[in-house]
Amino acid sequence: MTKVFINGGSGTTGLRIGRRLAERKDIELVWLPEARRKDVAAQAELAARADITFLCLPDDASRALIAALGDEAGRVLDASTAFRTDARFAYGFPELSPAHARAVQAARRVAVPGCHASGAVALLYPLIAAGLLPVDAPLALTSLTGYSGGGKPMIAEYEAAEPANGLRAPRAYAVTQAHKHLPEITHVCGLARPPIFQPIVDDYYAGMLVSLPLFADALRGRAGIAAVSECYAAHYAGSRLMRVLPPNPAPFLAADALAGSDAMEVFLTGNDERMIACARFDNLGKGASGAAIQCMNRMLGLDETAGLAL
Repeated sequence: MTKVFINGGSGTTGLRIGRRLAERKDIELVWLPEARRKDVAAQAELAARADITFLCLPDDASRALIAALGDEAGRVLDASTAFRTDARFAYGFPELSPAHARAVQAARRVAVPGCHASGAVALLYPLIAAGLLPVDAPLALTSLTGYSGGGKPMIAEYEAAEPANGLRAPRAYAVTQAHKHLPEITHVCGLARPPIFQPIVDDYYAGMLVSLPLFADALRGRAGIAAVSECYAAHYAGSRLMRVLPPNPAPFLAADALAGSDAMEVFLTGNDERMIACARFDNLGKGASGAAIQCMNRMLGLDETAGLAL
């Protein structure tokens, strides 16, 4: 029986991890007494004894626990922003390359990708790896998300009996180009400069649609929409969580189409001159909790989809 400690189990990410794992017969969830849940020494002691620890904490709290735990004790998956560009941590997106998959499986420390970053990296990494997209290309990304990505305070705002004015329309935010996922996107994809990034939150609970506009003349060999789609299909071939759809799969694209799922869809819209690469997934699934459980399964040598909703 694998002992799993979810540190921060009352937040949206921790709650979904807990629900997924509570249904499994091979997992025993272990907890700290309520009085000791904010005691870093107690957290580190339990994390050292558990087989796997999920950190669903603010950045500073994650840093404090990792410092208390040291580099060797326990196996940890951190869902905060704190370690996603840290060389001591494997980046928890195994589909990016065989090297990423091996690193996750062998790791004692895994940084679970951010939700917006998951879609951006899923779109950018294969094109750069294939040499279709230069690392110094001027890039722009838009990401539409449900309000659960803002955690409990934002959920309470949207689900109030009388929501404040402005919550019934899409809201652009992080407008100063300083979103916390930008360093992660830039680092993981090896970009020469950060992309322009516009996140938008809307009045629905969960689901995300990340989009990357592409001009054919900015791609090597003026690759058209079929060639770019084939690049994605080849890169994610064999993956059970990444699904590459044919170009222009529907006239309307609902961002919440995969709410409740731990999979991700990648597809293109447009034509041979101007196209948009899209990643669609649940911000709490492949964008958070589902990705964390997938990585845990790999670390334990299990089927990576065990306990996931596909």
